[in-house]
Amino acid sequence: MELAFEIIKFIIYSLAIVYISKQILVKLLRKLAEILNLKAKTVGNIAGFATSVPELLTVFFSSLQGLIQTSTYNIISSNVINFIQYYASIIFNKNGNVLRNKAIKIELGIVIATIIIPILMLITNLEVSITIVPIFILTFIMLYYIRGNAYKVYKIKEIDNEELEKIEEEKKWVRGKKRLAIITSIELVITGVALFVIGNLLGNSLENLSYIFKIPEVIIGIILGAITSVPELITFIESQKHHNKNQESTQGVIEATSNLFTSNMLNLFIIESVGIIVYVFITSF
Repeated sequence: MELAFEIIKFIIYSLAIVYISKQILVKLLRKLAEILNLKAKTVGNIAGFATSVPELLTVFFSSLQGLIQTSTYNIISSNVINFIQYYASIIFNKNGNVLRNKAIKIELGIVIATIIIPILMLITNLEVSITIVPIFILTFIMLYYIRGNAYKVYKIKEIDNEELEKIEEEKKWVRGKKRLAIITSIELVITGVALFVIGNLLGNSLENLSYIFKIPEVIIGIILGAITSVPELITFIESQKHHNKNQESTQGVIEATSNLFTSNMLNLFIIESVGIIVYVFITSF
């Protein structure tokens, strides 16, 4: 009975993080992007940051409980599922022809690397050490630079501000509204606090499931990866539908690819680094 209750709590907290991320956080960030009149790639980057919040919270609280392997399995699971969901959304929206662009191919090549690297870390039993963190940070910066250069070299035309305004006339009321931008930013902070509180509860549930009921870390990590990847699926599909309505499928793929790229990069190089720092800190006492 106690096990069933703990599993129910685990599911409720996990779904709460997904719901808040999907229904509130992602929508607020898109609204802010529209207020600031941002391009597709930038909106995708912002969505990538937004949809990585569940992974950040689950990895942070897993590591806080000493479950570093759960964190790694969570990252692998999330990145693999993100990649599969991305391709499924491309097929669903019939945008496969856009993937021929070399800049997007380079982005996807880096995304594949974010899947291979953590798998190799597990296979080789790489020791969890603080020295991994600066390597990850430098790799993150280097790969972002390569990706940025690819967009310049293999120029993908992004809609400029004037064209965007013509295509989205109905959204003009939000342009330049400073007050609205401030309100939206405050709402984002409140949402972040709510996610932090729920993440803490999820961490306690994880500790109970892993230590008390002897559920393997690999199982918990994979389940977490699947649950925390749902917001990415929503944003992949939504971004392409949003631009397909205006017959701008390339912009939708750019946004979805940027979302995938940023999410997977953050998961491996930044969020995993946070997990390592937390784990090393608590195990040093």
